[in-house]
Amino acid sequence: MTDSQPRTGPAIDPIDTARSEQYRFIARMLAAPPDAALLDQIAALAGDDSAMGQAFAALARAAMQADADKVAREYFELFVGVGRGELLPYASFYLTGFLNERPLADLRGDLARLGVARAEGRHEPEDHLALLFDVMADMAAGEVAADAQSQAVFFARHIAPWAAQFFDDLAIAPSAQFYRPLAEIGRLLTDIESRAFSLAA
Repeated sequence: MTDSQPRTGPAIDPIDTARSEQYRFIARMLAAPPDAALLDQIAALAGDDSAMGQAFAALARAAMQADADKVAREYFELFVGVGRGELLPYASFYLTGFLNERPLADLRGDLARLGVARAEGRHEPEDHLALLFDVMADMAAGEVAADAQSQAVFFARHIAPWAAQFFDDLAIAPSAQFYRPLAEIGRLLTDIESRAFSLAA
């Protein structure tokens, strides 16, 4: 989703590795519908007794029963549509009601300062939630140089003001079936990160 210069340094904390994996997974699911192979991988996931574990278990159960073509149609109805999908996962839309507004310009400035460029072949505006989660994944994994404070600032500016509302909307979207458990995973991750960053401030 993004192009950046890899950073070498100390080993990444296992918590940050897990954060990166969760961000990356949600980004992948929001960027494109899962194919049959990915659905099989999701179906094999096992959750623990935590709220996040239960959400992943629910998604695994949904994947066991899912058909790739039906999930692709669901994705189209949710995020693409004829004219537009049921949801527009862009910061500008959620924060201003319009696409390509000031939040996108502010984001582009911050991405430039981080040394992050839109990947070749990606054409959607950079404030798509999949790209924002990919950036957070890169920062957590150490692939983009950003300390905890820089991550907190990026999250607070570009994700915290609207991502939870997006996931709430996804959970009740008319076409959402397979994607409903993903909405819970996204909502939980957003809440966990918000609380973690506030405690570290």
